[in-house]
Amino acid sequence: MMNNRHSSPDRDALLLCCDGQDTDALLILRRGDILLEYGDMQQRFLCHSMRKSFLSALIGIQATRGCFDLSLTLAALDIDDIDALSDIERSATLHDLLTARSGIYHPANYETPWMTRIKPPRHSQPPGCRWSYNNWDFNALGSAYRQLTGLDIHQAFFDQIAQPLGMADFRREDGWMEPGALSRHAAYPFRLSTRDLARFGQLFLQQGMWRGQQIIPAAWVRRSLMPYSHAGDRGAYGYMWWLARDGVALPGCELPGGSYFAYGAGGHYCLMLPTLDAVVVHRVNTDIAAREINRFQFGRLINLTLAFLAASSGEQT
Repeated sequence: MMNNRHSSPDRDALLLCCDGQDTDALLILRRGDILLEYGDMQQRFLCHSMRKSFLSALIGIQATRGCFDLSLTLAALDIDDIDALSDIERSATLHDLLTARSGIYHPANYETPWMTRIKPPRHSQPPGCRWSYNNWDFNALGSAYRQLTGLDIHQAFFDQIAQPLGMADFRREDGWMEPGALSRHAAYPFRLSTRDLARFGQLFLQQGMWRGQQIIPAAWVRRSLMPYSHAGDRGAYGYMWWLARDGVALPGCELPGGSYFAYGAGGHYCLMLPTLDAVVVHRVNTDIAAREINRFQFGRLINLTLAFLAASSGEQT
């Protein structure tokens, strides 16, 4: 892979931005080649909510094999929780959960304060009627995945994605189940290095194809990135992916059409820019208390990244 290291005003501005905030790693790929590296590419950072996009990919593999039926309801799967779900809540389908439209606002494990604040009152919405970024949906999907497939989430990721992609750093022990007192449904955290995460992003940019092998069905990739829900100033939402909507996704930044990303609390992003054939991975060492990049800071960094990509467009041949 080529790594363009020579100085330019746009590159220098981007690196200076990283130096002035809590960016611990930044990796930019163009056409699968390394265009810029900043920080440690091998450190396995906590992924936070990027885990959801990983599970979405795994679900796509199993759905195509006929092992994960999105039309199944929670009642059919006998999925419940500590505070029993109502009959209306149990009518939610796995598709409702995948698109964060279940209408189930039961307390959830592994939520950020923002997620708790935006959750509507319990029983205020029926399934399918309102989008709400809701860890209950995402964690219960993990339970459904294990129930329907008989697979361990992290082992499946290792076997079906990490190994075929040749991820250099991910180990099975870099993923674990994290139960909690609020719900029966555990979270499924991951640690992933920046360079391995970039391979995951490149896989999606290539419609699920990697070196001649269809790792994730192309039809699933396309459906995952459809805007099922309006997400206000955060753009739109697909199958556990964030999508730019008419350029809207990050404050102070206009993303190119078709852009999408996995996002994790504290400033973890795996951003795909299909019109530029580029992947941008940004990491923060959130194991250190109070270390984070907010959405405004990341929007500024992406503006500098877009300028850098524009300036360097003729440098790769």
